[in-house]
Amino acid sequence: MTHENDDVNEAIAGELALMDPAVRASRALFEPLLDPEFVEVGSSGRRYTYEDMPAWLPDHQGGSPGGPRYEPSAITGVVLAPGLVHLTFETHVDGRRTRRSSLWRRRSEETGWRMYYHQGTPVPPGTE
Repeated sequence: MTHENDDVNEAIAGELALMDPAVRASRALFEPLLDPEFVEVGSSGRRYTYEDMPAWLPDHQGGSPGGPRYEPSAITGVVLAPGLVHLTFETHVDGRRTRRSSLWRRRSEETGWRMYYHQGTPVPPGTE
């Protein structure tokens, strides 16, 4: 069970890093955290791929050190299979709440854990 906890904790560390404005603003820091087959369905409903991220991520919300920051809560994870972790959590940023789900994949020890898939779903105001 300890190995599974380590895997979940490493995926959580990667998730938190991707919310850090310094990481979001640096291609050299965020690219190693994204799987080459990465896909995101953002809270806007738009679809993004690994190739889209270098242009999109630094200028997107949460990418500016002085701007609004993602405030994550209730991050939990489960190992679905060896090398595959599923995380769920919520974020609050600039008055908006979003439920999030991501899959983290580790293909090798050298590459480490990388985000393979991410989806954000806005929570309507007044919803528990």
